[in-house]
Parts: sequence; structure tokens; C-alpha cells
Amino acid sequence: MLGILSAGIAPGLALLSYFYLKDEYESEPVTFVFRAFVYGALLVFPIMFIQYVLEVENLVQSEIIHAFFSTSLLEEFFKWFILIYTVYQHIEFDEPYDGIVYGAAVSLGFATAENIFYLLGNGLEYAMGRALLPVSSHALFGVIMGYYLGKAKFNQASKVKWFILSLLLPFLLHGIYDFILLSLENWVIYMFPFMIFLWWLGLRKAKHARTLNSQHRIEVNKGLPF
Repeated sequence: MLGILSAGIAPGLALLSYFYLKDEYESEPVTFVFRAFVYGALLVFPIMFIQYVLEVENLVQSEIIHAFFSTSLLEEFFKWFILIYTVYQHIEFDEPYDGIVYGAAVSLGFATAENIFYLLGNGLEYAMGRALLPVSSHALFGVIMGYYLGKAKFNQASKVKWFILSLLLPFLLHGIYDFILLSLENWVIYMFPFMIFLWWLGLRKAKHARTLNSQHRIEVNKGLPF
């Protein structure tokens, strides 16, 4: 049991630590980041219940609908809602990169809880594969979501556009990820380049968010509106 818990928790904490430590200026309070992580973990229960009902009632009969709606849209919407409701207006969300930290925290909380349940049901031998695919992909979906929420909060001119992208892009990427796993026979062939692209995109957004942090600090120091 201890081994499964350790294997289930370690990838999520490692990835969260990575994105947390990339904040070059004022690090976010650990307690608030951990709270976002816990909120994400708690999302597993309502989402699992809804997905269970959809499966039992046989309401989803197409693999593409299952990939994009009963999995991707459901999970990404709940994560997005939690970020908006608990983090977006909070005083600690005071720089563009903070969106990435909190987006990763909520997503990795969800991925970690999901990972523990999966390993408990299927065994420790799946730990490496789970760390490389579901856990890391959830982290990157959260990074992308948080990046656009950071843009929305600190770029009033295009606020609506960034809000839409903060949900739409993770939803589409998550849907593609699940569709590859569920529908394609030689899924490894397609998943490998997709994960490379996802890492490239997530790290690029994180790098750009750090640049936005620098610009934001200059504007604040000059007393300009942001």
C-alpha cells in the first residue's frame, strides 16, 4: 500500500515542484498552492460519479464522444471552474506566471488522486506508464489553462478571448490525447509525437509567462495600469 501511494503521489509532486520553482520572482505561498492541489484531488469524486452514471446508463456510445466530452470536457471544465472560483480573484494571483503554478496544481491534484485509484485497482507495474502519460499530460493541460488565465487577468483588452482559450485549448488537446488512446490501434506511434508536441507547447507557454512577469513588474514599478 505504501509503495502504491508513493508511486501515485511522487510524479505529481515532482512536476508541480518543477513548475513552482520556475517562478523567478515572488514564489507563491506553499499553503495556497497545496490548497489548489487538494481542490484538484477532490474533483476526482464528482467526475468519477458522473462518468460512472454515463457508462451505466450507456449514454456514450461513440469513442470520439467519450474522448472529447465524457472525459476531456468534463475534466477540463471542472478544473477550469475551480481555478476561476478559488484562485482567479485571489490576491495571491498577482502575476501572469501564477496562473501556470495554480493551473498545474489543480490539474496535478486531480491526476495524482486518479493515479492512486488506478494503481490501487491495477497494480504497481503501471506506475511508470502512468507517470509518463496521464500525469504529465494533465500537468501540461493545466499549464496551458493557467497561462491563458494569466493572460486574461493581466490583459484587459482581450479578456474574453483569453478566457475562451483557457478552456478551449486544454479541452481540445485532452480530447486528442484520449482519442489516440481509445481509438487508434497503434496508439504508441501517434502518442509519442503528440506528447513531444505537448511538452514543447507547455514549456513554451511557461517561458512566455515568465517574460510576461518581467513586463508586468516593469509596468507596476512605473505605476502604469495593467
